[in-house]
Amino acid sequence: MKELKQLELESLNHLSPQEAVDILEQKSSALLIDIRSNMEFLFVGHPKGALHVPWIDEPDWCVNPYFEKEIRQLMLGGICDQGESTPPIILICRSGKRSIDAGNVLLEAGFHNVCHITEGFEGDRDSEYHRSSTGGWRYRGFPWEQC
Repeated sequence: MKELKQLELESLNHLSPQEAVDILEQKSSALLIDIRSNMEFLFVGHPKGALHVPWIDEPDWCVNPYFEKEIRQLMLGGICDQGESTPPIILICRSGKRSIDAGNVLLEAGFHNVCHITEGFEGDRDSEYHRSSTGGWRYRGFPWEQC
């Protein structure tokens, strides 16, 4: 009996905000996708030029059932099947936690070259429970905007 070989998934690439900026500057085809809710994206702010595809959003706070499809549309169809030559997909959330889950779903769906920004946009909370004071895209001084 022939043994079935289990496909090994690619690993999610973990990037600092600086590493993400370097990739975005070097590779014009790279996509920076903010996966936070609509309210976070608009009112907390987002990296300048980031595309927006919510992973979890109001009113139900459930995982977006169209997330993979919306990312595929941004990738212009089948481009994600080109393996190594696929443009990087860089995901950012608030603190780098939701982007891990979203990135792993994309990898399981067959996407390649998926990355996430470990510090997110606002970073972890400090001892006073404030964000953007110890890490994150905004704390590091990279371009951002808000509504």
